[in-house]
Amino acid sequence: MKKYLILLAFSLILGSNSFAQGIQFSKGSWKELKAMAAKENKLIFMDAYAEWCGPCKKMAKDVFTQKEVGDHFNARFINVKMDMEKGEGIGLSGEFGIQAYPTLLFINSDGKVVHRAVGYHTSDLLIDLAEAANDPSRNAGTITTRYDKGDRSPELLRNLAQTRYDAMDGTYVKIAEEYLATQKEWGTDANLEFIFKMVTDLDSKMADYLLDRKKLFEDKFGKETVVAKVDEIVQNTINHAETEADLKKVEDLYTKTYPERAGQMSGQLKMGYYAQREDWKNFARITEGQFKKYPPKDWMELNEMAWIIYETSNGKDELKYALGWAKQSVKMDANYANTDTVASLYYKLGKKRKALKNANKAIELAKAAGEDYSATEELVQKIKQKG
Repeated sequence: MKKYLILLAFSLILGSNSFAQGIQFSKGSWKELKAMAAKENKLIFMDAYAEWCGPCKKMAKDVFTQKEVGDHFNARFINVKMDMEKGEGIGLSGEFGIQAYPTLLFINSDGKVVHRAVGYHTSDLLIDLAEAANDPSRNAGTITTRYDKGDRSPELLRNLAQTRYDAMDGTYVKIAEEYLATQKEWGTDANLEFIFKMVTDLDSKMADYLLDRKKLFEDKFGKETVVAKVDEIVQNTINHAETEADLKKVEDLYTKTYPERAGQMSGQLKMGYYAQREDWKNFARITEGQFKKYPPKDWMELNEMAWIIYETSNGKDELKYALGWAKQSVKMDANYANTDTVASLYYKLGKKRKALKNANKAIELAKAAGEDYSATEELVQKIKQKG
């Protein structure tokens, strides 16, 4: 009986391996894995992940488990999953320059990265990535060497731009424009797809081409897709802006692309710019001008901006601006939230009587609406303590 059970267990183990789908990841030390790669003359595919990474978990569950992915990777690579925040992964993270998760690495038996990409990949994209890693004309290591030796052929430049884009290497825009400089016609289907993928901010010839020929891109990709791409380009430009003068590029784009809404959009742009940098003095100044030109129709927007200033600023000018917004909010719809904001701003401006009067109003409104007003009661106590 025991012999039968042992044989049954052994057959189940064999069966589970025989019918296993998806990528089979090898175990062992980094030294052992490199030795295995050398012995089998294969590259190592490394899923460099972190436990908290959502896209990493999704790839592990939905992509690595697919049969077609397993068939491709198991035959061609030594596959390994490596937590970059534990064990050997900590040292390898620094060695390989891991800055985002997941990072997908293809490494030779000497420990040199020959190809890489960052981010979630579907099964088709992952297989294409693997094919590029095993193709000397497409993998990053080989084509970078050829580029460094002076090769500027269109095919190499296009492939190099693609590999650096996949690796989130910021130099890909320069390489992409080197490739496009070799092209007499940018408007071919292949080049339109290339430009649409590679363009990421306004400071590039590709962005100029896209914006000047927006209709051409809309016909190919759809109007909504192009609008989303323009929004992405604008946001990337804002994120990298260092001075208000840098915003001029975006304002010029608004004037060119959305002439009827350019003024309002430029104001919102500057509000976001100063808020991102926690420059509340200029944020309040710009918001005041914006609200005068384009009065909000929603009491909540006025109240939200006023509360931001209450929490972040002690400047009298900024607080006076915010008080005006809060009062306008109350005129539109008097409720506990905005009446409490008025009281809080009066308190911060040192006007205790008006602060107490509005605090009591806020409490009455909260009682009528069944809302929690404990924070306002604390404000009342502060006012009374200061006499």
